[in-house]
Amino acid sequence: MSRRRPRALGLKRGTDRRLGRAQQLDDATLRRASAGGMDLEQIAQLAEVEDVPRAQDRLLKALARDEAEEGGGRGHWDQELALLKAEQDDRTARKEAIAALEKADIPLLPTQLAYGEKDTAHPLSELTTPLGRPLDEDNHKGCPGHSARLDDENQPVWYCADPAEYGHKVRPKPKPTKTAEDEEKAAERARTTACNRAWKAAAGPRKEFVTRLVRSSKALPENAWRFALGVLLDLPPFYGKWAQRQEAEDVASFLGVKLPESPFERARLSDLVTLSKARTAHVLFAHVAAAFERDMREPKGWNDARMQVRFLWEDPTPQQAAYLLLLEKLGQDDKGSYRLSEVEEQAVAAHRGDDAEGEPAA
Repeated sequence: MSRRRPRALGLKRGTDRRLGRAQQLDDATLRRASAGGMDLEQIAQLAEVEDVPRAQDRLLKALARDEAEEGGGRGHWDQELALLKAEQDDRTARKEAIAALEKADIPLLPTQLAYGEKDTAHPLSELTTPLGRPLDEDNHKGCPGHSARLDDENQPVWYCADPAEYGHKVRPKPKPTKTAEDEEKAAERARTTACNRAWKAAAGPRKEFVTRLVRSSKALPENAWRFALGVLLDLPPFYGKWAQRQEAEDVASFLGVKLPESPFERARLSDLVTLSKARTAHVLFAHVAAAFERDMREPKGWNDARMQVRFLWEDPTPQQAAYLLLLEKLGQDDKGSYRLSEVEEQAVAAHRGDDAEGEPAA
């Protein structure tokens, strides 16, 4: 397919690479997608994540939400697609971890056993040699029972399949009794894992929206450039820390500027960016947005007041919340082209109404 054809069909550049994948969908899936209102590009995107359970159902619901809201747009679709891709990446990472264990000839223990079957396996952290020496991966490799299970991050946790059979001792400890508190902790761990994944996934649609804003030929909305100027004038600590790192990658990506590939080749961003009076606000907003994206890249942060780790999806800083609420307003004003993800809505819930002008809180 020529490069002009996708644009002639009203598709985004690069969609032609996805059409071949879309053609692999079965007829029933194609019919349901088309009946649900998906256009050709969206069907191609569905094909990219079809292997994730309930992908089509979730995307159809997101599409329906977009169509039901005033202004339309694809904000909910973009967020759901990003979350599906994050789950797909997690599934891929698990498959790769399992393949690595198989290549090393290390059995992967089942996480669930048949009813009545006893789990004889123990993690090496709970075992010792007959003389009391702790066991770890290195000194246990030669044991016939050497095996593993994967944790929530798809990293191997080393086990012995049957310590009694292979001559290991279990470190003495009281027999644990599963309580309601244990079940609550397990549920909280699962929630944390899901929210962390969703937070990282939400960065994709957010950055795509910022990119569209700062590359647009239209004037930057007033509330956006006022927000950026407020950050530049007030210099909140996170912005100063980001500036000291001298990281230009996100700014360059937002503005569509190519940086030197070699780390030894230095180039000033001001020499690469096309500067003009009409584009000044766009460049400044890209700069400020890059600092926010760096500050919000990981779901964990630090609460200075409480001197403890916090999760951004439940306790963002006032500046981070103001940034998200600004993008939400800009997306709404742009016919729903961007909407906050569920995890971002959860993060800003307590900050709604704090600043009607969309300026960063002190």
